[in-house]
Amino acid sequence: MSDKSVAIIGGGVAGATVAMHLAELGVDVTLIEKGTSLVSGPPICHLHAGGNLYREISTEQCIELLEQSIETARLFPHTFNHRPTVIAIPLEDPGSPDQLVPRLDQVKSAYHNLVSVDPRNEVLGSVADYYRLYTKQELLELEGCEQKASPLSFDDWMIPFANKVNLDKLKYPVVAVQEPGWSVFRVGATAMLSLERMANCTLCLESEVVDMYKSDNAWHIQFNADGELKSVEADFLINASGYKTGSIDDMVQQPRERLVEFKAAYVTRWTENQYQWPEVIFHGERGTPNGMAQLTPYSDNTFQLHGMTKDITLFEGGLVSSTSETSQPSLPNHLTSKLEQGWESDVMEKRTRGAIDFVARLLPSFTQANCAGTPLFGAQQIPGNDDTLRAADVSFAGDGYARLEIVKGSSALEGAKAIVNEWKLVDDLESYNSRSIEEIHPQTLSLKAGDIEQKAMQTAVERQYPASLAQYFGSQA
Repeated sequence: MSDKSVAIIGGGVAGATVAMHLAELGVDVTLIEKGTSLVSGPPICHLHAGGNLYREISTEQCIELLEQSIETARLFPHTFNHRPTVIAIPLEDPGSPDQLVPRLDQVKSAYHNLVSVDPRNEVLGSVADYYRLYTKQELLELEGCEQKASPLSFDDWMIPFANKVNLDKLKYPVVAVQEPGWSVFRVGATAMLSLERMANCTLCLESEVVDMYKSDNAWHIQFNADGELKSVEADFLINASGYKTGSIDDMVQQPRERLVEFKAAYVTRWTENQYQWPEVIFHGERGTPNGMAQLTPYSDNTFQLHGMTKDITLFEGGLVSSTSETSQPSLPNHLTSKLEQGWESDVMEKRTRGAIDFVARLLPSFTQANCAGTPLFGAQQIPGNDDTLRAADVSFAGDGYARLEIVKGSSALEGAKAIVNEWKLVDDLESYNSRSIEEIHPQTLSLKAGDIEQKAMQTAVERQYPASLAQYFGSQA
């Protein structure tokens, strides 16, 4: 057990992951979250192992995301949907499929090296089958094939793509890669169930921080909960407030440059669908009318859609920056109202229908899909001023103050480890750094898949989303 205490503000994927990690190490943790449950915020639907969705980021960021994703998969084994991702480039896009291959080979090589060091890292499927290229002729040969009830091979998963996508509108080859789905609801359920087991973690839900200061080498945090003002003291303070991180920076007078971007993904149901789909990415230039389109499958013919245009996932005025006066970027009122009060029904229907039609340009029968509920939405922080940054975790400022600044959820565990080392939260750092994820997290990894799924479905329904978003989807060998 540790004699250190840590207060964490914010129970999103970053704060919840760090709370789990520190509590498993015996640190006295207080997690303060204003919501009724853990892990909400920007829509998460895949792991980003290898960064294959992003043409604009460096290979170094891709490999960093791969390493972080593998660690995340080992910590959250019951949160993944095992299906591949297909990446296709439309004819109108200026990119070339051939440009994807060298980076895929580098990521595959990095994956091979990680598995060579520790076989437990082979969580994305066989290294040898990390990705496969499909010519148009190979896809035409899959037309008319019947898909297995439990698709396993790339060919099994490519059958719906070959049968339903307009193959004449694509460049070749098309890529199929082992990029699994990730259930934000099962991540939250894992965190809730894990933290509730550990006596050294105090979980304060429906609690909003109003003030904090440092005195006598301790942080004093005041928050409203259950209609009364409460307080907690801690040796260290972690700001995991997501897009509101800058407001806490302002409170403690630790300025930081950052961006905030509002995003939304749309929940649809395609009842006529007869297939189990992979995730499908149609590349495009971000922010243009031909931006990237993304189709993410879930159980019960539920699909989550992204369209990287300003009429769908992106919003006019949705990317804002901090100023010299405040570390908290300020979103326009019409977006702030969505975050605080929810969506207007007509806007929800219009944008969801727009997302459906956007995907249907290349997948014509998807016009049969309909809106299945409130969009998954939130605001994402990006430290610094580079809006293409995808791999980031933590920064330190002042005495015993840290900001979790993850852009992708898979970076959270890396941030937790950096905090342990920076603040020396365990007596023997050498031993800590040599221990496996499984050795450090016995409580979390003893959770049962069925219990996690049940808790996740309950949370999804409470948030007025289809339970299918929380259910397992896919198949494993």
